[in-house]
Amino acid sequence: METIDEHFVRRMRETAAGAERDPGVPEQCPGVLSPRERQELLACFEAQLLSRHTDFACRALQARGEVFYTIGSSGHESNAAVALALRPTDPALLHYRSGGFYAARAGQVPGTSAAHDILSGAMSSTSDPISGGRHKVFGSVPLHVIPQTSTIASHLPRAFGLAYALDSGARHRADSPWPADAVVITSFGDASANHSTALGALNAAAYCAHRRIPLPILFVCEDNGLGISTKSPAGWVENLLRSIPGVDYFHGSGTDPRRLLRTAHEAAAVVRTERRPAVLHLETVRLMGHAGSDAEIAYRSRREIQAEYAKDPLLATARTLTRLRVMSPADILDRYDAVRAEVADTAARIPRDHLTSAPAVTAPLTRTAPEEGRRVSLRAAPGRTDVFRARLPEQEPPQTLAQTINATLKDAMAALPDTLVFGEDVARKGGIYGVTRGLQKTFGPDRVFDTLLDEQTVLGIALGSALAGFLPVPEIQYLAYLHNAEDQLRGEAAGLRFFSDGQYENGMVVRIAGLAYQKGFGGHFHNDNSLAVLRDIPGLVLAVPSHPASAGGLLRHCLALARTEGRVCVFLEPIALYHQRDLFDGDAAWLAPYPAPTAWENDDTCALGRVRPVRDGRDLLLVTFGNGVRMSLRAAATLARQGVNCAVLDLQWLAPLPEDALLAAAGEHTRILVVDETRRSGGVSEQVVATLLDRGHPGRIARVTGTDSFIPLGPAADHVLLSEDDIVTAAIALARHPAP
Repeated sequence: METIDEHFVRRMRETAAGAERDPGVPEQCPGVLSPRERQELLACFEAQLLSRHTDFACRALQARGEVFYTIGSSGHESNAAVALALRPTDPALLHYRSGGFYAARAGQVPGTSAAHDILSGAMSSTSDPISGGRHKVFGSVPLHVIPQTSTIASHLPRAFGLAYALDSGARHRADSPWPADAVVITSFGDASANHSTALGALNAAAYCAHRRIPLPILFVCEDNGLGISTKSPAGWVENLLRSIPGVDYFHGSGTDPRRLLRTAHEAAAVVRTERRPAVLHLETVRLMGHAGSDAEIAYRSRREIQAEYAKDPLLATARTLTRLRVMSPADILDRYDAVRAEVADTAARIPRDHLTSAPAVTAPLTRTAPEEGRRVSLRAAPGRTDVFRARLPEQEPPQTLAQTINATLKDAMAALPDTLVFGEDVARKGGIYGVTRGLQKTFGPDRVFDTLLDEQTVLGIALGSALAGFLPVPEIQYLAYLHNAEDQLRGEAAGLRFFSDGQYENGMVVRIAGLAYQKGFGGHFHNDNSLAVLRDIPGLVLAVPSHPASAGGLLRHCLALARTEGRVCVFLEPIALYHQRDLFDGDAAWLAPYPAPTAWENDDTCALGRVRPVRDGRDLLLVTFGNGVRMSLRAAATLARQGVNCAVLDLQWLAPLPEDALLAAAGEHTRILVVDETRRSGGVSEQVVATLLDRGHPGRIARVTGTDSFIPLGPAADHVLLSEDDIVTAAIALARHPAP
């Protein structure tokens, strides 16, 4: 079977010999070719050539064991026209077949080399200027291309969020890396258009259009008719994209580059000048299979494969240039061979150096800022009195956990004007539990706002606004609601520093109401006790406050980590403790004074890596967190009456686990009981016990946990949740066991 390389050369030779054109290729736009059109057609052809030969080089290098990822852009090179219709300062979040776009944009920015960038990424070379040898991604700081991996539209919520943050009104930052009239470009495949993530982002765009909220974003659906081997039904993608209310629909085809350039300019102009979303439905074709390992002959006939050759965008642009007498067929073939040689030369000069150690691989995830840099983010605002109006929080009576978090957020928003608080019901209502009450009234609707009821969109706003220079503090209403959007944290938020070698960051603090033990209200979706989904995300920081005395410090340190190190932090707030006042009836032990800035600016007791001792004892150490702290203290009082004197330790940070501090606190104890309110399988206690054993703790170690179950409604929950009685029983058994 003829290859696409051979097909292009043969067709150009036939054109040179005067052979008739393919009847399947449409006539081009009539009219005189303007100087700008001539320049753009030539630039488009150059970018397409470069992308095509880079694909060829990747496959040749893979055969020699020098390239490790060969998903290519052949057949999609018409996206070069989209790049030429935009500015190189327009942020781009691209589909994985965007070689043409990337090459065209690199051609607009002197000193950049698309061939080097793409090849070095595919070769996992440390010379890759964006990922540093970690993955093949389309990404570049000078080209304003935000790196994405092989996404199934998971980048679209971030693109939406970035466009939302680029609003030229109150939310646009003067120090933004993008001009006030910038537009966001994001591309995705036709099969991905069916994914809930894509549909959510498109729906959010339609919602903004309906409410006349400025949203300068151009969605480009690159439709090659296939999702690996599964065909998109004829007409489905067009019907879907045309049906989005308030989002202008444009259509273009790679077989007609001149008309496509005009259409792309028209779409970009609408988005830029009117600040509203649009979608460009770009008909493409997939050549050379899904990826290097894909044998498409297994699901497509030879006739079907070769029929696609007639739609080759590179061939269409070449024919347009010859018909308009911009280049002769001989010139085109000469340039085709010259670019092949240039790409080969670039490939030969790329160092075959790879990352050589685990610390080198994980460096973007583990980089820290100087301690003094973090302290800058912990300082109070000069105008705190105006923010709190009546009395400063440190002048108020002792506060609950919810009140402490509210006051800490007010302090943070006053001190850091780029802080945004948003989510479902957080603004007018002040949150389901009143934690954000009064914030919108104090700081206005541009900084505190309600969102769509869609967790993917909530996190997408955080991802995009963080890129635009804001410090987002989104709220996920319940822990169980996170699970339908968790990839926005795993694949997008935590992955950005890794795949950009730390050049791009999206520091944020995601507040989540969670864990169990609510009285009179519950069931699985409001009492989720599973944290495994958060604890194994590389680079993500997870803090769990247990008491108002430490909650403010933990939240301030999360905000400092997000601001100074670009960390993705999750602040998981135990719902059952929000309004708790007592340890025992009437003692007010679960209230605490709010510390004045002079106290918390230099307080490291809640810093990342620190644990919090909350009770001394010689017989047994209870290691716990969250609701477990209060239950352990109550259980310790019961145990004391039975002659067992227990210490209690609050872990505070669950990711990364504060191993050194844990070992230091556990060192003087011969018996340790890990009190874990999460599930026995995948729960926090597994890592705590493993850490103690791996680090050689000589004592006897046990754990007591919740049951591996979803949490039912009503009294049945008591049978699967960890109880104080469970802690007492396990502690007595451990205390009575002979010392090791």
